[in-house]
Amino acid sequence: MIIIHVMGGLGNQLYQYALSEKLKSLGKEVKLDFYAYKHAQGEEKEWRELELERLEGLDYEECTLKEHILFKDSGMRLADRIRRKLFGRRDRTITENGGYMPEIFDMDDVYLYGFWGCEKYYEDIIPLLQQKIRFPQSGNPQNAAAIEAMENEQSVSIHIRRKDYLTVAGGKRYMGICTDEYYGAAIEYIKKRVSNPVFYLFSDDMEYAKEHFKDEDMRIVDWNGGSESLHDMELMSHCRYNICANSTFSIWGARLNKNPRKITIRPLHHDNYENTDVSLMREQWKNWILIDADGSIY
Repeated sequence: MIIIHVMGGLGNQLYQYALSEKLKSLGKEVKLDFYAYKHAQGEEKEWRELELERLEGLDYEECTLKEHILFKDSGMRLADRIRRKLFGRRDRTITENGGYMPEIFDMDDVYLYGFWGCEKYYEDIIPLLQQKIRFPQSGNPQNAAAIEAMENEQSVSIHIRRKDYLTVAGGKRYMGICTDEYYGAAIEYIKKRVSNPVFYLFSDDMEYAKEHFKDEDMRIVDWNGGSESLHDMELMSHCRYNICANSTFSIWGARLNKNPRKITIRPLHHDNYENTDVSLMREQWKNWILIDADGSIY
């Protein structure tokens, strides 16, 4: 059995779910661990909502608390005794190193801890993920109207994420990546290849977004707040083209876009603490346009 720790917001939860689908396609027995949302206390407790349970069509099995203890919680004496009896003194937790780790596909009886955000893990099962990941019905008629419009015009999503990023390490980790130059280059790339594009603007800082994106072809999506924010990802997926922030939320909006001629653009870097090798990024994100903070296209 393989158990995958689930953590983070909806975008990261979808990465962990996608990894389970990939491993199942290889014949593995896989379960998802929601301990951080349902049982953890203190610093271990996940402050975001478990939104996977709100999506329709997902096929997964949740691990039990007993299985979590067996595989993960080395601080419990009973777990230590059981683990030593079954597996010896080996640590069964495999922690993501930030890169692509294909060796996990050959493992069994391990606990996988990480975000698993590399496109290469799932590139061969994306049609399956697009089929299975379905959003709940929205009660807001604005969403249905937006989807109809997006599917009948040259719609382009633009995602701007700021508010929580401003607080992480004083803004040093995530800010300065999706710059004005990044968005300018991305918009220009689309305009050179798409006739009459219509841009749909999504942001957690709408005042900033409205101030910086004032063109006539910009449409503001500002009605899906709080628990309804997952419908912003749904709307992004109905746009024909996507300009993403350094955010798993908009990355998944683009990934779920079924347009066979879609253009998906993401920043070259996700955060300022990673060592990004351009050639490696091209290999691991094959169908994406990569743009850096200076507006250079790769």
